Parts: sequence; C-alpha cells; structure tokens
Amino acid sequence: MHNPAYVGPREDILRLVPHDARRVLDVGCSVGTLGQALRERGTQVTGIELDPKMGEEARAVLDEVHVGSVEDPRLLAGLGDARFDCIIFADLLEHLVDPWSVLRGFVEHLADDGVVVASLPNIRHYTTIRTLLFQGYWPYRERGIHDRTHLRFFTLRNIRELFASAGLAIRTLDRNYRIIERPHRLNRVSPLLALPWIRELIAFQYLVQAGRKPR
Repeated sequence: MHNPAYVGPREDILRLVPHDARRVLDVGCSVGTLGQALRERGTQVTGIELDPKMGEEARAVLDEVHVGSVEDPRLLAGLGDARFDCIIFADLLEHLVDPWSVLRGFVEHLADDGVVVASLPNIRHYTTIRTLLFQGYWPYRERGIHDRTHLRFFTLRNIRELFASAGLAIRTLDRNYRIIERPHRLNRVSPLLALPWIRELIAFQYLVQAGRKPR
C-alpha cells in the first residue's frame, strides 16, 4: 500500500506547469498520477522514481521512466542531452542529502526558456515552534512537514537561496495553508487567516515556479 501523500493528484503543481510545455521531466514521479494528467494535455512526460514498484506502475502511464536515485550521477547521465520545458520536483528535494547539487545538476537539462516547478514543506510552521518550545521534542510524523524521512528543512528564505544557488529566479510563489498539520476540515478556513504578519507561520507548503536568471 503506497503512502497516500505521494500518489494522489496534485492540482496545485499542475497549475504551475505551463500549458505550452511540450516535454516535462517529473523527478520523483511516484506512480505517475501527475504525469498522466499532463499527458492528457498532449505533453510528453519522462519520469524518475526511486521505488521500483512505483516506477513500474508509472511506466504504464508515462512515456518513459528511469528508476534510481536522483543523487546517483549515472541516472542524470542517462538522460543524455535531453532538454525539458519543465522539470518538476514535487515533495522531493527535502528528502535528499544534497538538494542544492541535485537541483544544479538537473538545471543542465532545462531548456533555455524552461521552468522548474517544486513544492517544499515549510519548517517554520507554528507547529514546529510550539512542539519544540513548549513540549520539548521534535514532532516526527509519517507524512507532512515533519515526515520522518525528511533530511533537509526549508523556510521561505532557505527556498529562495536554494533556487538562487542553481541559477534560478522565482517567478511564481504560492502557499498551501494549514492550521492543523494533518489533513483536517478546519484547514479549509486557513487561507482566511493568512494575514501578512502570520501567513509564514501557517504556510504548510511553498509552491514555486522558477526560470533561469537573466544573463
């Protein structure tokens, strides 16, 4: 049984992928749900997936799937001289030992006018501060901001630095808000509370579209 956090539809990511993107690379494609939605637009989608079982499922719905670790140089080399109009990192970079190097490496396969689309959890969410300050522990979870498999942690400032280090400029920045970290009906009203002085504390996740910096 796959973790539902990694196999569901991602309308929030889909909205950031340009409609005129003809070739898309979905890094961490899971079972191919997002890529399948892109293919319905007429887009050619190549996926990369660490889990062999998920990769096999993705092969049934995507044009091409590479199975392996994105931190393995051989996988990147396997893309040859391919260039993509959009490269997607949906809930992936926080799981890597060195997301800075990985992002820089994949940007080499980005078309000159292409974009990178990514989602990253916000470790500055008030639940992190509350549990550390008042309860004295790190809130490990099976999913979400405090997923126990996360290796790197990002605030908005960290995200800006991450993309800048790869030669990318953020063009669009969206936020998914949650009052309660886990899925809950009260989260529906979260956007109403996203006032400038508090929004970074209830931002559950940042959604980024970035392109190459002007030369």
